[in-house]
Amino acid sequence: MTTENLSAILHTVNDLRLENRPIPQPKENEVLLRMDKVGICGSDVHYWVNGRIGDFVVTKPMVLGHEAAGVVQEVGKGVTHLKAGDRVAIEPGVPCRTCDYCKGGRYNLCLEMAFCATPPFDGNLARFYTHAADFCYKLPDHMTMEEGALLEPLSVAVHACRRAGVTIGQKILICGAGPIGLVCLLTAKAMGASTVIITDISESRLEVAKTLGADHTLLVSQNDAETLAQQVAEKLGSLSDVTIECSGAESSIRLAIFGTRSGGVVVLVGLGQAEIKVPIVNAAVREVDIRGIFRYANCYPTALQLVATGLVNVKPLITHRFTLEETVKAFETARAAAAGTIKVMISCFD
Repeated sequence: MTTENLSAILHTVNDLRLENRPIPQPKENEVLLRMDKVGICGSDVHYWVNGRIGDFVVTKPMVLGHEAAGVVQEVGKGVTHLKAGDRVAIEPGVPCRTCDYCKGGRYNLCLEMAFCATPPFDGNLARFYTHAADFCYKLPDHMTMEEGALLEPLSVAVHACRRAGVTIGQKILICGAGPIGLVCLLTAKAMGASTVIITDISESRLEVAKTLGADHTLLVSQNDAETLAQQVAEKLGSLSDVTIECSGAESSIRLAIFGTRSGGVVVLVGLGQAEIKVPIVNAAVREVDIRGIFRYANCYPTALQLVATGLVNVKPLITHRFTLEETVKAFETARAAAAGTIKVMISCFD
């Protein structure tokens, strides 16, 4: 085994370097992973460009990456369900397991959460990485490592659709056809949604959405949310039962509220400005439930089964591939978000 552990380390804004670090040793109940595939998330790019997301600030060098899959290289003491050679998807957040949130099954809200590539915790865009064994999920032989890495954004979609109560026969509005909006489209369809309309400001992304099963698309060329809501209703035959907002833009959140039927549900997935102006009275008097999500909890096994059984195909989401040595170029590609760019994937070993 090589003694070098090439890692993609963010030092400060726009200062991303490839450096060698020591190969870590697995502690009790941990595994050492030979990293294989790591996808670039919007949050990785945001830390690179801005050095922070909300209250999470990069104050010391941090390894990026959290959408990942790898191969077990070594198991620590107490690990019995995994062995060297197992291919696993890595759920990047490890909670305390003992607080009320964890015991109640909502461990994503744990105040002691250690989440990959969220300050002060390192991510896994490296040759080798150690992780809690119980947050590593063995992949069936027919699943690729790229599919394993994409279980992370897919788990966000599973959590969003569960929070929304997506079920058979519903009409769904998805605002934003970026990577998360697209996996929400795939998941909503897999959960039985009868009709899905998706919006975006990019025609090319809407074209991708059509190939992934969107029944209708709506190109957003102006910010009049009430007019857009009428266009949604015309295409769906009514306002949506559920709206999943994935952009974080104020105008899009307004559309989400106006575009949802009375008694329906709006789930906020995208994060934008900390404070925005929304038609809250409209939502209140029509009993439109507005729900937030934060990452996911207990969703990885479901996401894995969706892919393993063929109910969801995430492969078309990958549009660009790079090696670990090309990490800076990969991030520049993700930041540019040119037409046709959806998910950028990095191979940690050639």
